[in-house]
Amino acid sequence: MTESKTDIPALFAAQAALVPQRRTSFDLAARRDALQRLKSAIQSHEDEIVTALFEDFGKHPVEVRLTEILPVYQEIGDAIRNLRRWMRVRRVPSGATMIGASASIRPTPKGTALIIAPWNFPFMLAIGPLVSALAAGCSAIIKPSEMTPATSALIATIVSDAFDPDLVTVVQGGPDVANALLAEPFDHIFFTGSPEVGKIVMAAAAKTLASVTLELGGKSPVVIGPDADIAKTAKWIAWGRFINAGQTCVAPDHVFVHESQHDALVAALRARIAKMYGDDPAQSSALARVINGRHHDRITALITDAQQKGAQLATDGMGHAGKIAPTILLNTDLTMDISHQEIFGPVLPIIKYSDLGEVIARINGAPHPLALYAFGGAETSERVINETTSGSVGVNVTILTVTHPHLPFGGVGNSGVGAGHGHAGFKAFSHMRPILRNRFLALPLLFPPYTKRVEKLTSFLTGFVRR
Repeated sequence: MTESKTDIPALFAAQAALVPQRRTSFDLAARRDALQRLKSAIQSHEDEIVTALFEDFGKHPVEVRLTEILPVYQEIGDAIRNLRRWMRVRRVPSGATMIGASASIRPTPKGTALIIAPWNFPFMLAIGPLVSALAAGCSAIIKPSEMTPATSALIATIVSDAFDPDLVTVVQGGPDVANALLAEPFDHIFFTGSPEVGKIVMAAAAKTLASVTLELGGKSPVVIGPDADIAKTAKWIAWGRFINAGQTCVAPDHVFVHESQHDALVAALRARIAKMYGDDPAQSSALARVINGRHHDRITALITDAQQKGAQLATDGMGHAGKIAPTILLNTDLTMDISHQEIFGPVLPIIKYSDLGEVIARINGAPHPLALYAFGGAETSERVINETTSGSVGVNVTILTVTHPHLPFGGVGNSGVGAGHGHAGFKAFSHMRPILRNRFLALPLLFPPYTKRVEKLTSFLTGFVRR
């Protein structure tokens, strides 16, 4: 671990120097061993992870284990079990024009990787991409968030327990450290954060033509059809919106509900909030804090702006000790800041509709979201899926698209570039290298000089392929 950005060139150089050697030495057994060492280091610090995340922003131990630790163990186990298959050279057919050739695709490590992790799930979103990098055979430098100092320091300890710095190391610091890291010619950069910072990362990567995976954010809508089971719908929406105090990139950002279901939904959400967090939610240990004062002020300003422009509170939204109670807003419209900015907090606007086509038009008129949720029968969900674009879709469920071990996770357009998790994460850090071997190719028969015989053979071949 290092705290000094002046050490970054040396750290990068040490990892880059071993890239050629690792192409052969970091084989299946070595990668599995690295993943097992990572798992063992996490296990030995598991209770400290829980403590650190409570210290950083008041996460309940159950929430830490469910959303930070369990997904990482799942990611490691999935990689260890499937790595042989992921690494396998895949034969592909050659076709009529390549008779006599053998074609294959070999996954090869991209080389050096930079992982820039966010503050909202600071453990999972630092270690999850590391699992993919190691599975692919890459070295990695991790830059955890400076906004979660206890967790970031523990990540550095876990990494130093498991690895030599020429394979994996952690660099701590703020934007100046991130900029210093981005100045190095990494082979792949994996960034999780806001679209605004994602553009900065992509611009920096362009200077060396490094490939990128950008897991960004956006306003993830929910569409509730007239036939939705409101009790079950409210349960999933309340959990998805208010877990981690709404500071989740795929959390439901706002809800479009059919007018026939509006009042029932509001009542069900209020009841669900009371069941989850009690009569005074801001005092509940199950509700995390907003990460810092700046974000607390930003969220409360969105609520105030909406109220001043005519929105109504269906819950009181009172705060306590850095917390904001789960807040439901009614009668929001497009004049309000909350309709355009990603909320990233425990606030949920509810918008009633009568025409699903108008809802779809509004979704399509905004930047593509990272997630989109539909509740109800197939008529609603299939139309929403077929007529919109989003990074992922959850039908009668929220959040879990980000943790399913066999689904790629990523955005589209403003919500991200590329995908991670499982096999998709392995491929993100790999170059799928095509290999063509000449065994008895006949193509030299068509090389110049272009005689009549060559013309006839070319015409015959073109006609054969054209059929």
